[in-house]
Amino acid sequence: MTAFSTAVGELATDVRLPAGDGPFPAVLVRTPYDRTRHRAEARGWARRGFAAVVQDVRGRFASPGEWHPYADEATDGAAAVRWIRRRPWSDGRLVAAGASYAAHCALVLALDASEDARPDAVVAAVPALGPAETAREASGAERLLSRAGWWAAHGDRRDSDESALDKALAADPGLLTHLPLTGLPERLGRDLPSWADLWRHRDRGRLLARAAHATVPLLTVGGHHDHFTEETVALWRTWGGPSARMLLGPWGHGLGTTPGPGAGPAHRVNLGELYVRWARRALTGALAPGRRGAQALGGADLWLSADANGEPRARRPRLLHGSAFTADPGRPARSDDLTVPVDGPPDRCLLATPPLPRPLDVVGPVSVRLRATAHTPSADWAARLVALTPEGTAERLAAGIVRRAGPAGREAAFTVGLGRLARRLRAGTRLRLEIAGHHFPAHARNPHTGDDPVTADRLLASRREVDPDSVVLDLPVLPTRPTPTDPAEEILR
Repeated sequence: MTAFSTAVGELATDVRLPAGDGPFPAVLVRTPYDRTRHRAEARGWARRGFAAVVQDVRGRFASPGEWHPYADEATDGAAAVRWIRRRPWSDGRLVAAGASYAAHCALVLALDASEDARPDAVVAAVPALGPAETAREASGAERLLSRAGWWAAHGDRRDSDESALDKALAADPGLLTHLPLTGLPERLGRDLPSWADLWRHRDRGRLLARAAHATVPLLTVGGHHDHFTEETVALWRTWGGPSARMLLGPWGHGLGTTPGPGAGPAHRVNLGELYVRWARRALTGALAPGRRGAQALGGADLWLSADANGEPRARRPRLLHGSAFTADPGRPARSDDLTVPVDGPPDRCLLATPPLPRPLDVVGPVSVRLRATAHTPSADWAARLVALTPEGTAERLAAGIVRRAGPAGREAAFTVGLGRLARRLRAGTRLRLEIAGHHFPAHARNPHTGDDPVTADRLLASRREVDPDSVVLDLPVLPTRPTPTDPAEEILR
């Protein structure tokens, strides 16, 4: 094998070639997270016959220029693809691959580049579709903690400090409570001009709209415990290329390195080997047309077809307390604590189901329907579903948040989506449903004044009432024991 460094359009690039004379198909990874961290991955691709090209994006690590997240990736990526195809070791075929932001780099090549710079296949793991999708939920609620962590670690700097936010929170536990949120860079003690600009992006769905017109095969990989799960599934469902494959495991954003609750031995997948095998079939046109894939069933140590969905089953949880509560942004319901406060006035509506009489396989999107009243013109409604096991432990299953504006004091009927579940719940499990006005620090606090939560400098408490008889928990339940599948067979067929 041969390994060397070069420059593509003045961007730092490593190339590792397979043994032999070539020419070879290539895989391109463009990353803001330091190309040198991909050396083992590049060696793996090269051992399997691919020329592996890994590049620092503009303004990051060894690449010159200014770092403007999401701004230059289509242009710079297209230059890299053209350069690769002119090399004597390239046979012209190319797979664009990456995870998180690097998945964005791969996707814009497939969707925005001209035909001569378009890859022949795309591997997009835990894909960050764009700044608007990463910054906000579909309802508008701001994803505060994940964005603060990412921008503190990577924003407006050449290198990265993965622990930057953790260190800042250790020094000031109330760091994210200070107003306005646009002042976070000053509290972090560094210049971060792109932080305020992030929240100006509201053009959700641009890449998804383009994905409907894609012309190349896609493999997308995600986790049921990842904050980009919905984007991963939407990309797979929307993709218009000749084939689309999806793998959803019981993982967090780090995929197999971050297994979540319910992960079992069968859910340990060699993703690198799977990517190579899929790429070979994609480049030779050996994949069957259409959408296929697999999703893990947590708590059952098996895989199901990706299109398996349960039948909606309505459950009416019983009110425990808090049909009337106060959503006080000064003491918000927290996303990082499953403890329900028992002192003082209630800060959420709390409901629960009886113990499950038999195991339940919940597969698909979960939602809560309710009628409720907010006594402020702007209000967030956060719902969290928690499993209370027979042993007495609590486990977060799903959560969602919607932002609503309307006349203060007027009751309204609405639905809160809690995202997807793929989980076997044991007999004896009780489901606890919490309905609150905040989900902090995962999401920014609604100030209840009608002002933008990112720029607001004043907070008001909001009185809430929930009609407990109206609350319906919609669970997608498989009607029979599921038929297991082999994830590799689903991805490679």
